Amino acid sequence: MGPLLLFALFAAPAWGQWDPNVAPPRTSIVNLFEWKWTDIARECEEFLGPQGFAGVQTSPPNENVVIVTEAHNRPWWERYQPVSYKLETRSGTEEEFADMVRRCNAVNVRVYPDLVINHMTGTWPVGTLGTGGSSFDSESLDYPGVPFTAEDFHGSNDCSTDSGNVESNEDPVQVRNCRLLGFRDLNQRKSHVRERILEYINRLIGYGVAGFRVDGSKYMWPEDLGAIFNSLDSLNSEFFPAGSRPFVFLEVIDLDGSEPITGSDYTHIGRVTEFKYGQFLGQAWRKGLALQDLENFGEEWGMQAARDAVVFVDNHDNQRGHWTGSPNIITFRDARMYKMATAFMLAWPYGFPRIMSSYYWEQNIQDGHDVNDWVGPPMDADGNILDVSCGNGWICEHRWREIANMVNFRNVVRGSPVENFLAGTAHQIAFARAGRGFVAINNDDSQDWTGSFETTLPQGTYCDVISGVKEDGGCTGKTVTVGAGGVASIDIPADEPVPMIAIHIGAKL
Repeated sequence: MGPLLLFALFAAPAWGQWDPNVAPPRTSIVNLFEWKWTDIARECEEFLGPQGFAGVQTSPPNENVVIVTEAHNRPWWERYQPVSYKLETRSGTEEEFADMVRRCNAVNVRVYPDLVINHMTGTWPVGTLGTGGSSFDSESLDYPGVPFTAEDFHGSNDCSTDSGNVESNEDPVQVRNCRLLGFRDLNQRKSHVRERILEYINRLIGYGVAGFRVDGSKYMWPEDLGAIFNSLDSLNSEFFPAGSRPFVFLEVIDLDGSEPITGSDYTHIGRVTEFKYGQFLGQAWRKGLALQDLENFGEEWGMQAARDAVVFVDNHDNQRGHWTGSPNIITFRDARMYKMATAFMLAWPYGFPRIMSSYYWEQNIQDGHDVNDWVGPPMDADGNILDVSCGNGWICEHRWREIANMVNFRNVVRGSPVENFLAGTAHQIAFARAGRGFVAINNDDSQDWTGSFETTLPQGTYCDVISGVKEDGGCTGKTVTVGAGGVASIDIPADEPVPMIAIHIGAKL
């Protein structure tokens, strides 16, 4: 066997794990956080598929602990405390999960479940059950639903802290071998642990998922994760080309590079979640940075290479102030800024974008902390998640016109470079996506922006997809006339509801 063939055999799986396995020309995914499988299936068929979304990230599909206490009644974070790898959760049954994946694939929307494989539960009394009815003993480390026993976990010989918990992120051994927040820490170096995890993930692959988000990746050794993900089955050939590898994107919180564990430690396995991205956009839209500085937004800002990054404005943790929370993070509560920042993300050719779709909870800020940050999804008196109707407590940012239309914008301009980047004031920018699209944003508090802009688009009249949609040959919002040479006269008042415009060749009237 020659050296080139050997290289191809060993390099192909790792390269494949960067590929989201989307159906072209789709380019963006959405996290339907805490949605039921039946609702996700319907959303794929009725909205995500027709609107051009590439995929959906789901909440963890494995059985988790049922948490009902005086302080917390079914918090969202119970989903991140596994009891077994049975596919039984508040989101639905194994049969409903499989049906959802099949129905989403049928309309070219891929599915990416969230994997929690670093740990099992925290400390809970004997008799506490999982969502699938499984029992467990968190003190003796007995999880018969998998099964896992004490020998499958990191112990005092592996973890140096007296508490057994991670006490400092400055020590990589402690981070990987001790308990995160008291969660029972699996030892992924053990063959039994790897086998059970592989069985679980391969079952999901068999149902037709396209890849995975890997929760808490920095708390696991890269070599152990590499061994697991390089051993996975190829994707189901009913839905994907034969030999396709699962897409892997790993949650690695690495904001300033000050800790010894960085995102780059994991990019040989797959892509990583680029948390700096949302921090920078939040600073720019809140005017801690100048919007005009985004001209070279990407790797030159100290972020990962574009092919290694999954990017987002916010996620389920930092919208609650967790881990990476700061006053800079923009969420659905800042709707005007959120629409503009998300539209920029979808217009700018860096990384693989993920949109957040949230539910509402009433905040209770005390000493700078939201004591209600635990609140779970809309539910009935028995703890069952309510059907999603995008109004009964479900925010559904992905359905906001300005965001949904920019998903299609990104599909249309894919592969086209940025040209004619222009700044007005420090907080006004415009740029073209060579011959296919054009965006202008006015984030100035008081200065209107009027002028002639080189759009690079063919002459004609275009529907502005921020203010309206192309419909029946017309436009429900503003129109932009592009003259000879691709020049358009554009006026963006500072006080508009969403002060920006976006046009593309698919929106030409």
